[in-house]
Amino acid sequence: MCRRQREKAWSVWPYPCIGQWRFLQLAIGQHALYRSEILPRMLTGEQIYLDLGCAFAQDIRRLVADGVDSRQCYGSDLRLEFLDLGYELFGDKQTLKSRFIDADIFDTNSDLRDLQGRIDIVDASSFFHLFSLEQQKTIARRVSTLLRPQKDSLVVGRQVGSEEPGEYPRRDGQGSRYRHDLASWRQLWAEVGAELGVRYEVNGILKAVEGITDRPHTGEFGRKMMEFSVRRLG
Repeated sequence: MCRRQREKAWSVWPYPCIGQWRFLQLAIGQHALYRSEILPRMLTGEQIYLDLGCAFAQDIRRLVADGVDSRQCYGSDLRLEFLDLGYELFGDKQTLKSRFIDADIFDTNSDLRDLQGRIDIVDASSFFHLFSLEQQKTIARRVSTLLRPQKDSLVVGRQVGSEEPGEYPRRDGQGSRYRHDLASWRQLWAEVGAELGVRYEVNGILKAVEGITDRPHTGEFGRKMMEFSVRRLG
């Protein structure tokens, strides 16, 4: 069953996380803040969650499985073909009440406008690391406008990072993507926060995981998975 959805998803867009079966990991449940904060906040029924670049929306399914009202969960993706595969994989098209938005994060006129200032927790797993540093700053500004403008609004996730932060070429040769260590990730949010007049507390850890390794042929060394949280302080 899963293999068929994986093959279909690969034909939509060959993201490495699809090839590595990471869509089956329900990664939000593995985040350090999941049990202590993310899940308890969502179980109040008063918080709104956005899975940014949701693909199969597997993290939404994890929250719902743990008792969260699916109507409090939103997902957005550039390629909504993934969502149909998610319904097919999880068999919940008739029961899942989450809203999914077809949106390009760089399009300020997309339907993400409907969520501006309403989101309490943004899950940005496997998202920022797809883009260059300047593009990431643009995304961080946009995410900041989606967050509820109050203390403890939160951005969480995991992404490919590096002990040697910098721009690395894309596999297709079209542009680059920036890999962060914790210091460079903090710097990004400090710069964006200063522009917007908002302070963020940024925490994270680089850790070794299967499938995230050095790529000597592209000059990428020290590749690790970064788990992070970005908390609005006021």
